[in-house]
Amino acid sequence: MKPIRFKVAFILTLMVSGCSFFPPSLQKPQHPPTDDQKPYVIMLSMDGFRWDYASKVPTPNLDYVAANGVKAESMTPSFPTKTFPNHYSLATGLYPDHHGIIQNTFYANDLQAGYSIGNRDAVENGAFYGGEPIWVTADKQGMKTASYFWVGSEAPVQGMHPDIWKPYQHNFPFENRVDSVMAWLQLPENIRPHLITFYFHEPDGVGHREGPDSHQTEEMILRLDSLVGRILSGLKKLSIKDQVNLIIVSDHGMGPVSPNRVVFFEDYLKPAWIDTFLGGNPTYLLQPNPGFTDSVLNALSSVPHMKSWKKSAIPERLHYGTNPRIYDVVLVADSAWSLALHKGFTPGRYSGGTHGYDNANADMGAIFYALGPAFKSGYIQPKFSNVDVYGLVAKILGLQPAPYDGNLDDVRGMLKQP
Repeated sequence: MKPIRFKVAFILTLMVSGCSFFPPSLQKPQHPPTDDQKPYVIMLSMDGFRWDYASKVPTPNLDYVAANGVKAESMTPSFPTKTFPNHYSLATGLYPDHHGIIQNTFYANDLQAGYSIGNRDAVENGAFYGGEPIWVTADKQGMKTASYFWVGSEAPVQGMHPDIWKPYQHNFPFENRVDSVMAWLQLPENIRPHLITFYFHEPDGVGHREGPDSHQTEEMILRLDSLVGRILSGLKKLSIKDQVNLIIVSDHGMGPVSPNRVVFFEDYLKPAWIDTFLGGNPTYLLQPNPGFTDSVLNALSSVPHMKSWKKSAIPERLHYGTNPRIYDVVLVADSAWSLALHKGFTPGRYSGGTHGYDNANADMGAIFYALGPAFKSGYIQPKFSNVDVYGLVAKILGLQPAPYDGNLDDVRGMLKQP
């Protein structure tokens, strides 16, 4: 395993005092908070944790967070409801169309290079990542940050990594990740991160293999809840426990699929029409050969159990289609259906569960829980978009956010001091 990466940046910050009803001569001297007085935010993502999973099995630790903090009815992921686009939307407050991670797998015409989640050179190449992730915002304003496997943290975005970061190791135990986070929160004040993002790849894995309604998925939810308990126990032992805000999110939900519900493109499209297919079930990007875009769209217009759009005609609510990395035709299966190029496929590949559907699909809904001094107690947050999270975290940490697509007004109601 590679060592933790540290970097040190010396950034001058300008602190501006707030407004007062008293004239300057009668005001008390204004002193910016010292590092040990500033708030902390820890944000954990549990990949593929559907909004309703916690209602299926006992989750006493998530219930504790909800009772003493905030729980959202649901959090709406960005389209496409895939892992990499949505983790980077959570980090930047931008839709995938605007930050450039438009799919788990895509070709960047602007870079003349391909991107896929298994390509380490691409994942670690900052040129693929647009926008400003929250750790870069913090770094620019003199705040220390750390990240454990969050999408984008391994790349020098705008030339910057988090102050502490780790190369992704899929099988690194979740318990060890928690323990590392607790250790980071006990570092000396001058290098202690005030923002930490970290990641668990479950229950996404078991949801794909066994399906969202399986007993194996329920068992994983029990395990993850116990890990939330481990986090809560660790936080209570810290000297800074009264300054720490814990946020728990997911990137998307999970829907059931079946080999009996698959659309095969070979039944409708001629090979001569197609240049490139990219993406992954149930969402694909298709680049027709020159002169064949209308042929493709006409052939697919009446195909049941799926939608196809010319990228310029994608519904506005999906906030998708203006990025030059998106191919001319976008395809997405209807809920619980799959898309396949041809019939020579492995049936097991379309069993269990998947995600990537229209974000209006209720099964794609994600979770949001929060607990700490910034948050109200026992508050139920109405459904909101995941692009609001960036601005919320910036607000809690006292950071000036970069331009983003979210709206703080949609989520400020969960804060004690909105």
